[in-house]
Amino acid sequence: MKILDGIAPLAERYDGFVLDLWGVVHNGREPYPGVAAALGELKRRGKRIAFLSNAPRRSHVVETLLTGMGLDRALWDATITSGELAWRLLGEAHGYGRRALHIGPERDLSVVESREIALVADPAGAEWVLNTGPDPERGNGAVEPYRPMLEACAARGLPMLCVNPDRHVMVGESRVICAGALADLYLTLGGPVAREIGKPDAAVYAPVLEALGIADRARVVAIGDSPHTDLAGAQAAGLDAVWALTGLAAHAHGATPDPAQLAKVAEAEGVRPIAALAGLRW
Repeated sequence: MKILDGIAPLAERYDGFVLDLWGVVHNGREPYPGVAAALGELKRRGKRIAFLSNAPRRSHVVETLLTGMGLDRALWDATITSGELAWRLLGEAHGYGRRALHIGPERDLSVVESREIALVADPAGAEWVLNTGPDPERGNGAVEPYRPMLEACAARGLPMLCVNPDRHVMVGESRVICAGALADLYLTLGGPVAREIGKPDAAVYAPVLEALGIADRARVVAIGDSPHTDLAGAQAAGLDAVWALTGLAAHAHGATPDPAQLAKVAEAEGVRPIAALAGLRW
């Protein structure tokens, strides 16, 4: 597999760039070196840039996080998050009910803001489970502390809405669990996961492509660090994908990944990225 040092070779081939955030643009604490300059070069060339993230928070919350990290809002055109898509869903006739048991931190509650959803703490009073990820009380290191609550929910057959299909993410140098890992455990307990909102579902790319305003999908490339979500999702949506070797990929393959080994991993995952990328820099 060819490994690109930066995104300059992609600039002539593509007009639109769909970028994952966590593990590509930033590490959960700060942008990776060279990101702002790379985005600026793309914008100067008239390219359209959209962020597509499995973050279980609304887009405006994530954009505030990004600008708080020092990124200029003029560097990208649109942000679509799993949390934003969940918020839209919960404004429609979603059929889950009005009483949800929330698993996740309070900072994720933008997904239900202005929605007629009552959050309850006891599975006995819930109609469904809103899973946005680990919470501060039970921690983000493993799924086992969540087992008793998930067992109680599964015993009642409560459907789960998972607002982040990611299983893990890197926060700095630490690998932590995400909502997808809790959804996996819930399934093993016999609980019904009614829906996972986010990549790799091809449907989440429709609002991104609409925001980019580029009809020809051959002129759009997606960049992400996870074969399971980012690369598989782009492939399902009919987009070329580039595998960013930062974030989870850096944790798995180290600072000097072997191109042949990367090709084997991609094949095992059933994805066909056009290249790998050392980092989101020019």
